[in-house]
Amino acid sequence: MELGHERELIRATVRRLAEAELAPQAAAIDAEDRFPRDFFRRLGEVGALGVLAPEEYGGTGSDYLTAALVMEELARHSGSVALSYGAHAVLCVGAIARDCSDTQKRRFLPRLCSGEAIGAWALTESGSGSDALAMRSRAVKRAEDYVLEGSKTFITNGSEAGTIVVYARTDPEAGSQGISAFLVDADSEGFSCGRTLEKMGMRGSPTAELRFDAVKVPVENRIGAENEAVRMVMRGLDVERATLAAISVGLAQAALDHALVYAREREQFGRPISDFQMVQKMLADMYTELAAARLLVYEATRRCMDSSGPECSALASAAKLFASESGTRAGLAAVQILGGYGYTRDYPVERIARDAKLMEIGAGTSEIQRLVIARRLLS
Repeated sequence: MELGHERELIRATVRRLAEAELAPQAAAIDAEDRFPRDFFRRLGEVGALGVLAPEEYGGTGSDYLTAALVMEELARHSGSVALSYGAHAVLCVGAIARDCSDTQKRRFLPRLCSGEAIGAWALTESGSGSDALAMRSRAVKRAEDYVLEGSKTFITNGSEAGTIVVYARTDPEAGSQGISAFLVDADSEGFSCGRTLEKMGMRGSPTAELRFDAVKVPVENRIGAENEAVRMVMRGLDVERATLAAISVGLAQAALDHALVYAREREQFGRPISDFQMVQKMLADMYTELAAARLLVYEATRRCMDSSGPECSALASAAKLFASESGTRAGLAAVQILGGYGYTRDYPVERIARDAKLMEIGAGTSEIQRLVIARRLLS
Protein backbone atom coordinates (compact mmCIF):
# COMPACT_ATOMS: atom_id res chain seq x y z
CA MET A 1 0.00 0.00 0.00
CA GLU A 2 1.48 3.32 -1.07
CA LEU A 3 1.39 5.87 1.74
CA GLY A 4 2.62 8.91 -0.16
CA HIS A 5 5.65 11.14 0.40
CA GLU A 6 4.16 13.42 3.08
CA ARG A 7 2.90 10.55 5.23
CA GLU A 8 6.22 8.71 4.92
CA LEU A 9 8.02 11.90 5.95
CA ILE A 10 5.89 12.38 9.07
CA ARG A 11 6.24 8.71 9.98
CA ALA A 12 10.03 8.84 9.60
CA THR A 13 10.20 12.01 11.70
CA VAL A 14 8.15 10.50 14.52
CA ARG A 15 10.12 7.24 14.31
CA ARG A 16 13.43 9.06 14.80
CA LEU A 17 12.03 11.14 17.64
CA ALA A 18 10.53 8.11 19.39
CA GLU A 19 13.72 6.08 19.08
CA ALA A 20 15.89 8.93 20.38
CA GLU A 21 13.73 10.45 23.11
CA LEU A 22 10.85 8.10 23.97
CA ALA A 23 12.48 4.67 23.99
CA PRO A 24 15.05 5.58 26.71
CA GLN A 25 12.31 6.65 29.14
CA ALA A 26 9.51 4.23 28.20
CA ALA A 27 10.17 1.81 31.08
CA ALA A 28 10.33 4.68 33.59
CA ILE A 29 7.09 6.18 32.27
CA ASP A 30 5.39 2.84 32.98
CA ALA A 31 7.05 2.20 36.35
CA GLU A 32 6.40 5.72 37.65
CA ASP A 33 3.00 6.10 35.95
CA ARG A 34 4.29 9.45 34.71
CA PHE A 35 2.78 11.54 31.91
CA PRO A 36 5.70 12.77 29.71
CA ARG A 37 4.54 16.33 29.06
CA ASP A 38 7.97 17.38 27.73
CA PHE A 39 7.80 14.68 25.06
CA PHE A 40 4.35 15.91 24.06
CA ARG A 41 5.82 19.33 23.47
CA ARG A 42 8.42 17.71 21.25
CA LEU A 43 5.62 16.05 19.28
CA GLY A 44 4.11 19.49 18.88
CA GLU A 45 7.41 20.89 17.63
CA VAL A 46 7.60 18.35 14.81
CA GLY A 47 3.96 18.90 13.83
CA ALA A 48 2.63 15.54 14.99
CA LEU A 49 0.00 16.89 17.40
CA GLY A 50 -1.78 18.81 14.68
CA VAL A 51 -1.94 16.29 11.87
CA LEU A 52 -5.75 16.59 11.75
CA ALA A 53 -5.86 20.39 12.02
CA PRO A 54 -5.66 22.72 9.01
CA GLU A 55 -2.49 24.71 8.58
CA GLU A 56 -4.17 28.06 9.28
CA TYR A 57 -4.85 26.89 12.85
CA GLY A 58 -1.35 25.59 13.54
CA GLY A 59 -1.74 22.07 12.17
CA THR A 60 -0.30 20.22 9.21
CA GLY A 61 -3.56 19.49 7.39
CA SER A 62 -3.05 15.76 7.09
CA ASP A 63 -5.52 12.90 7.67
CA TYR A 64 -6.60 9.89 9.71
CA LEU A 65 -4.12 7.54 8.08
CA THR A 66 -1.30 9.88 9.06
CA ALA A 67 -2.53 9.95 12.65
CA ALA A 68 -2.61 6.15 12.65
CA LEU A 69 0.98 6.02 11.39
CA VAL A 70 2.09 8.32 14.20
CA MET A 71 0.37 6.16 16.82
CA GLU A 72 1.89 3.00 15.37
CA GLU A 73 5.40 4.45 15.64
CA LEU A 74 4.84 5.70 19.20
CA ALA A 75 3.34 2.38 20.32
CA ARG A 76 6.46 0.51 19.21
CA HIS A 77 8.14 2.11 22.24
CA SER A 78 5.29 3.13 24.55
CA GLY A 79 1.67 2.13 24.27
CA SER A 80 0.69 4.68 26.91
CA VAL A 81 2.18 7.62 25.02
CA ALA A 82 0.46 6.43 21.84
CA LEU A 83 -2.86 6.24 23.70
CA SER A 84 -2.53 9.75 25.14
CA TYR A 85 -1.52 10.99 21.72
CA GLY A 86 -4.67 9.46 20.22
CA ALA A 87 -6.91 11.06 22.84
CA HIS A 88 -5.28 14.42 22.21
CA ALA A 89 -4.62 14.52 18.47
CA VAL A 90 -7.52 12.40 17.17
CA LEU A 91 -10.36 12.58 19.69
CA CYS A 92 -9.94 16.18 20.86
CA VAL A 93 -8.09 18.03 18.09
CA GLY A 94 -9.79 15.94 15.42
CA ALA A 95 -13.26 16.68 16.82
CA ILE A 96 -12.56 20.41 16.97
CA ALA A 97 -11.15 20.45 13.44
CA ARG A 98 -14.10 18.46 12.12
CA ASP A 99 -17.07 19.98 13.96
CA CYS A 100 -16.20 23.42 15.35
CA SER A 101 -16.67 26.90 13.92
CA ASP A 102 -13.82 28.98 12.54
CA THR A 103 -13.84 31.15 15.68
CA GLN A 104 -13.64 28.12 17.95
CA LYS A 105 -10.81 26.61 15.92
CA ARG A 106 -8.80 29.83 16.16
CA ARG A 107 -9.30 29.95 19.92
CA PHE A 108 -8.43 26.37 20.77
CA LEU A 109 -6.39 24.63 18.06
CA PRO A 110 -3.08 26.57 18.06
CA ARG A 111 -2.29 25.75 21.71
CA LEU A 112 -3.33 22.12 21.23
CA CYS A 113 -1.27 21.71 18.06
CA SER A 114 1.84 23.12 19.71
CA GLY A 115 1.54 20.99 22.83
CA GLU A 116 1.12 24.02 25.06
CA ALA A 117 -2.25 22.58 26.05
CA ILE A 118 -3.32 18.93 26.33
CA GLY A 119 -6.71 17.81 25.06
CA ALA A 120 -9.25 15.18 26.15
CA TRP A 121 -12.56 13.78 24.91
CA ALA A 122 -15.17 13.17 27.62
CA LEU A 123 -17.97 10.80 26.65
CA THR A 124 -17.96 7.79 29.00
CA GLU A 125 -19.75 7.78 32.37
CA SER A 126 -19.75 5.23 35.17
CA GLY A 127 -23.23 4.00 34.20
CA SER A 128 -22.83 4.27 30.43
CA GLY A 129 -19.73 2.53 29.18
CA SER A 130 -20.67 0.43 26.17
CA ASP A 131 -24.02 2.23 26.06
CA ALA A 132 -22.38 5.62 25.58
CA LEU A 133 -25.57 7.47 24.60
CA ALA A 134 -27.18 6.63 27.95
CA MET A 135 -25.21 9.46 29.59
CA ARG A 136 -26.73 11.36 32.52
CA SER A 137 -24.64 14.55 32.49
CA ARG A 138 -26.90 17.58 31.97
CA ALA A 139 -26.37 20.99 30.43
CA VAL A 140 -29.16 23.52 31.09
CA LYS A 141 -29.21 26.79 29.17
CA ARG A 142 -29.50 29.92 31.28
CA ALA A 143 -29.13 33.26 29.50
CA GLU A 144 -25.75 33.28 27.75
CA ASP A 145 -24.39 30.16 29.45
CA TYR A 146 -25.07 26.48 29.87
CA VAL A 147 -24.81 25.08 33.39
CA LEU A 148 -23.10 21.71 33.19
CA GLU A 149 -23.71 19.09 35.89
CA GLY A 150 -22.48 15.51 36.02
CA SER A 151 -19.38 13.39 35.82
CA LYS A 152 -17.30 11.43 33.35
CA THR A 153 -15.01 8.48 33.94
CA PHE A 154 -12.21 6.57 32.17
CA ILE A 155 -11.16 9.83 30.50
CA THR A 156 -7.72 9.56 28.93
CA ASN A 157 -5.59 12.66 29.66
CA GLY A 158 -8.33 13.87 32.03
CA SER A 159 -5.94 14.98 34.76
CA GLU A 160 -3.61 16.75 32.32
CA ALA A 161 -6.07 18.33 29.88
CA GLY A 162 -6.60 22.04 29.51
CA THR A 163 -9.28 21.69 26.83
CA ILE A 164 -11.97 19.01 27.00
CA VAL A 165 -14.67 18.10 24.49
CA VAL A 166 -17.65 17.17 26.67
CA TYR A 167 -20.99 15.61 25.73
CA ALA A 168 -24.11 16.18 27.84
CA ARG A 169 -27.89 15.99 27.63
CA THR A 170 -29.63 19.24 26.76
CA ASP A 171 -33.05 17.65 26.18
CA PRO A 172 -33.58 14.66 28.49
CA GLU A 173 -36.89 13.78 26.86
CA ALA A 174 -35.36 13.37 23.38
CA GLY A 175 -33.14 10.39 24.13
CA SER A 176 -30.10 10.18 21.89
CA GLN A 177 -31.43 13.14 19.90
CA GLY A 178 -31.10 15.42 22.92
CA ILE A 179 -27.31 15.46 23.29
CA SER A 180 -25.04 18.46 22.73
CA ALA A 181 -21.26 18.93 22.67
CA PHE A 182 -19.22 21.60 24.45
CA LEU A 183 -15.68 22.89 24.75
CA VAL A 184 -14.79 23.14 28.44
CA ASP A 185 -11.73 24.85 29.89
CA ALA A 186 -10.15 22.92 32.75
CA ASP A 187 -9.79 26.14 34.75
CA SER A 188 -13.57 26.71 34.75
CA GLU A 189 -15.12 27.22 38.18
CA GLY A 190 -16.86 24.05 39.31
CA PHE A 191 -14.71 21.72 37.22
CA SER A 192 -12.51 19.24 39.07
CA CYS A 193 -10.56 16.10 38.38
CA GLY A 194 -11.35 13.29 40.77
CA ARG A 195 -9.08 10.35 41.28
CA THR A 196 -6.69 9.16 38.62
CA LEU A 197 -7.24 5.44 38.16
CA GLU A 198 -4.51 2.88 38.81
CA LYS A 199 -4.37 0.59 35.77
CA MET A 200 -2.90 -2.77 34.86
CA GLY A 201 -1.29 -1.32 31.74
CA MET A 202 -1.01 1.90 29.74
CA ARG A 203 0.61 3.43 32.79
CA GLY A 204 1.80 6.95 32.10
CA SER A 205 -1.38 7.70 30.17
CA PRO A 206 -3.58 9.20 32.90
CA THR A 207 -7.14 7.91 33.13
CA ALA A 208 -9.28 10.13 35.32
CA GLU A 209 -12.72 10.85 36.69
CA LEU A 210 -14.01 14.35 35.87
CA ARG A 211 -16.65 16.26 37.79
CA PHE A 212 -18.78 19.16 36.63
CA ASP A 213 -20.49 20.98 39.51
CA ALA A 214 -22.54 23.84 38.04
CA VAL A 215 -19.84 24.63 35.49
CA LYS A 216 -20.79 27.63 33.38
CA VAL A 217 -20.06 27.02 29.71
CA PRO A 218 -20.57 30.01 27.40
CA VAL A 219 -23.01 29.49 24.56
CA GLU A 220 -20.17 30.22 22.13
CA ASN A 221 -18.43 27.09 23.46
CA ARG A 222 -21.21 24.81 22.25
CA ILE A 223 -20.08 22.74 19.27
CA GLY A 224 -22.62 22.85 16.48
CA ALA A 225 -26.36 23.13 17.06
CA GLU A 226 -28.10 22.22 20.30
CA ASN A 227 -29.33 18.62 20.55
CA GLU A 228 -27.48 17.54 17.41
CA ALA A 229 -24.31 15.97 18.79
CA VAL A 230 -25.29 12.33 18.31
CA ARG A 231 -23.89 12.47 14.77
CA MET A 232 -20.61 13.81 16.18
CA VAL A 233 -20.51 11.04 18.77
CA MET A 234 -21.06 8.25 16.26
CA ARG A 235 -18.62 9.73 13.75
CA GLY A 236 -16.08 10.19 16.55
CA LEU A 237 -16.42 6.55 17.61
CA ASP A 238 -15.81 5.31 14.05
CA VAL A 239 -12.71 7.47 13.74
CA GLU A 240 -11.49 6.46 17.20
CA ARG A 241 -11.82 2.76 16.44
CA ALA A 242 -10.16 2.93 13.03
CA THR A 243 -7.22 5.11 14.03
CA LEU A 244 -6.48 3.95 17.59
CA ALA A 245 -6.36 0.37 16.28
CA ALA A 246 -2.92 1.39 15.02
CA ILE A 247 -1.73 1.31 18.63
CA SER A 248 -2.29 -2.44 18.61
CA VAL A 249 -0.33 -2.69 15.36
CA GLY A 250 2.61 -0.85 16.91
CA LEU A 251 2.52 -3.00 20.04
CA ALA A 252 2.40 -6.18 17.95
CA GLN A 253 5.36 -4.98 15.89
CA ALA A 254 7.33 -4.31 19.07
CA ALA A 255 6.45 -7.76 20.43
CA LEU A 256 7.66 -9.41 17.22
CA ASP A 257 10.86 -7.34 17.16
CA HIS A 258 11.81 -8.34 20.70
CA ALA A 259 10.85 -11.97 20.17
CA LEU A 260 12.99 -12.23 17.02
CA VAL A 261 16.07 -10.80 18.72
CA TYR A 262 15.70 -13.08 21.73
CA ALA A 263 14.97 -16.20 19.66
CA ARG A 264 18.20 -15.70 17.69
CA GLU A 265 20.33 -15.08 20.77
CA ARG A 266 18.91 -17.48 23.34
CA GLU A 267 20.45 -20.96 23.21
CA GLN A 268 19.02 -24.17 24.63
CA PHE A 269 20.24 -27.71 24.02
CA GLY A 270 23.25 -26.32 22.20
CA ARG A 271 21.49 -24.19 19.58
CA PRO A 272 19.38 -21.01 19.26
CA ILE A 273 15.73 -21.49 20.14
CA SER A 274 14.92 -19.95 16.73
CA ASP A 275 15.85 -23.37 15.31
CA PHE A 276 12.91 -25.01 17.08
CA GLN A 277 9.79 -25.37 14.95
CA MET A 278 7.38 -24.46 17.75
CA VAL A 279 9.15 -21.13 18.19
CA GLN A 280 9.15 -20.62 14.43
CA LYS A 281 5.40 -21.26 14.38
CA MET A 282 4.79 -18.57 16.99
CA LEU A 283 6.93 -16.08 15.08
CA ALA A 284 5.21 -16.88 11.79
CA ASP A 285 1.75 -16.48 13.34
CA MET A 286 2.75 -13.19 14.94
CA TYR A 287 3.98 -11.84 11.61
CA THR A 288 0.95 -13.02 9.64
CA GLU A 289 -1.57 -11.46 12.02
CA LEU A 290 0.50 -8.28 12.21
CA ALA A 291 0.59 -7.89 8.43
CA ALA A 292 -3.15 -8.48 8.17
CA ALA A 293 -3.95 -6.08 11.01
CA ARG A 294 -1.78 -3.33 9.57
CA LEU A 295 -3.45 -3.47 6.16
CA LEU A 296 -6.92 -3.61 7.69
CA VAL A 297 -6.23 -0.57 9.90
CA TYR A 298 -4.77 1.44 7.03
CA GLU A 299 -7.78 0.65 4.83
CA ALA A 300 -10.23 1.50 7.62
CA THR A 301 -8.63 4.91 8.15
CA ARG A 302 -8.76 5.55 4.40
CA ARG A 303 -12.45 4.66 4.38
CA CYS A 304 -13.11 7.02 7.29
CA MET A 305 -11.43 9.81 5.31
CA ASP A 306 -13.62 9.23 2.28
CA SER A 307 -17.00 8.57 3.80
CA SER A 308 -19.09 7.85 6.87
CA GLY A 309 -22.02 5.57 7.51
CA PRO A 310 -22.63 1.83 7.92
CA GLU A 311 -19.78 0.64 5.69
CA CYS A 312 -17.26 2.87 7.45
CA SER A 313 -18.57 1.78 10.87
CA ALA A 314 -18.30 -1.92 10.04
CA LEU A 315 -14.75 -1.64 8.74
CA ALA A 316 -13.63 0.57 11.63
CA SER A 317 -15.00 -1.97 14.12
CA ALA A 318 -13.41 -4.84 12.19
CA ALA A 319 -10.03 -3.10 12.26
CA LYS A 320 -10.28 -2.38 15.96
CA LEU A 321 -11.49 -5.91 16.77
CA PHE A 322 -8.86 -7.78 14.78
CA ALA A 323 -5.92 -5.52 15.57
CA SER A 324 -6.60 -5.43 19.31
CA GLU A 325 -7.05 -9.19 19.70
CA SER A 326 -4.04 -10.01 17.51
CA GLY A 327 -2.02 -7.42 19.44
CA THR A 328 -2.78 -9.16 22.72
CA ARG A 329 -1.88 -12.52 21.20
CA ALA A 330 1.41 -11.08 19.94
CA GLY A 331 2.27 -9.68 23.36
CA LEU A 332 1.56 -12.98 25.10
CA ALA A 333 3.46 -14.94 22.43
CA ALA A 334 6.50 -12.73 23.00
CA VAL A 335 6.28 -13.40 26.74
CA GLN A 336 6.10 -17.12 25.99
CA ILE A 337 9.11 -17.05 23.67
CA LEU A 338 11.18 -15.17 26.24
CA GLY A 339 10.06 -17.62 28.92
CA GLY A 340 10.94 -16.67 32.48
CA TYR A 341 12.69 -13.51 31.33
CA GLY A 342 9.58 -12.45 29.43
CA TYR A 343 7.62 -12.44 32.68
CA THR A 344 10.04 -10.02 34.33
CA ARG A 345 10.42 -6.29 33.88
CA ASP A 346 13.98 -6.78 32.65
CA TYR A 347 12.45 -7.04 29.18
CA PRO A 348 9.67 -4.83 27.74
CA VAL A 349 7.44 -7.65 26.50
CA GLU A 350 5.50 -7.95 29.76
CA ARG A 351 4.67 -4.24 29.46
CA ILE A 352 3.61 -4.75 25.85
CA ALA A 353 1.26 -7.56 26.88
CA ARG A 354 -0.28 -5.44 29.65
CA ASP A 355 -0.71 -2.45 27.36
CA ALA A 356 -2.17 -4.50 24.52
CA LYS A 357 -5.05 -5.85 26.62
CA LEU A 358 -6.62 -2.42 27.08
CA MET A 359 -7.18 -2.11 23.35
CA GLU A 360 -9.73 -4.95 23.56
CA ILE A 361 -11.70 -2.86 26.08
CA GLY A 362 -11.37 0.86 25.35
CA ALA A 363 -13.29 2.54 22.50
CA GLY A 364 -15.83 -0.26 22.70
CA THR A 365 -15.09 -3.80 23.81
CA SER A 366 -14.47 -6.64 21.39
CA GLU A 367 -17.98 -7.84 22.14
CA ILE A 368 -19.43 -4.47 21.13
CA GLN A 369 -17.36 -4.45 17.93
CA ARG A 370 -18.83 -7.82 16.95
CA LEU A 371 -22.33 -6.49 17.55
CA VAL A 372 -21.65 -3.38 15.45
CA ILE A 373 -20.28 -5.46 12.59
CA ALA A 374 -23.15 -7.96 12.66
CA ARG A 375 -25.81 -5.25 12.80
CA ARG A 376 -24.23 -3.40 9.87
CA LEU A 377 -24.12 -6.61 7.83
CA LEU A 378 -27.70 -7.57 8.67
CA SER A 379 -29.07 -4.12 7.91
